[in-house]
Amino acid sequence: MIDAMWGYGVEWLAAAASDPRACKRAWDQGEGIALLEAGRFWDVLSVPDRLGLLTLDLLWQPDLPVPGPTLVDTAAHRVGFFLPPEPDSRWIGAGLRHAGKGSWIAVPPPYRPGRFLEWLIPPDGTGSLHKPATLETALRQAHGRLTALAPVCGD
Repeated sequence: MIDAMWGYGVEWLAAAASDPRACKRAWDQGEGIALLEAGRFWDVLSVPDRLGLLTLDLLWQPDLPVPGPTLVDTAAHRVGFFLPPEPDSRWIGAGLRHAGKGSWIAVPPPYRPGRFLEWLIPPDGTGSLHKPATLETALRQAHGRLTALAPVCGD
């Protein structure tokens, strides 16, 4: 079952490549990173890692849908949330970066890390993504918690 899930995830992810077969072949040969175009099947919202990891923790709630694909870049200290493509969406906030049409995202295959990139939640091949409203709510909650924990000047 797990192998099938990885296979579906590979197919789904590689579909965003300019040459899906070449992308899958490179992954099979151990070449760990592919550049995939955002904006067609998904967009990516990248946030600082402390905010992103706490947000992901808040998204793992029994009353919420299972979170969508989520990627961590340990070198850049960022977490990327895969969202439905929305050409007119605007994500505003300190440190938020929205990658949509015309942007390229470096990703490893769903079944292994590549250099500094690793899937926290790999794609399962069903096309499930983070729900923007749910993600926004969790980001706001996480930001509030991090702000409450920040030291006050002069302490």
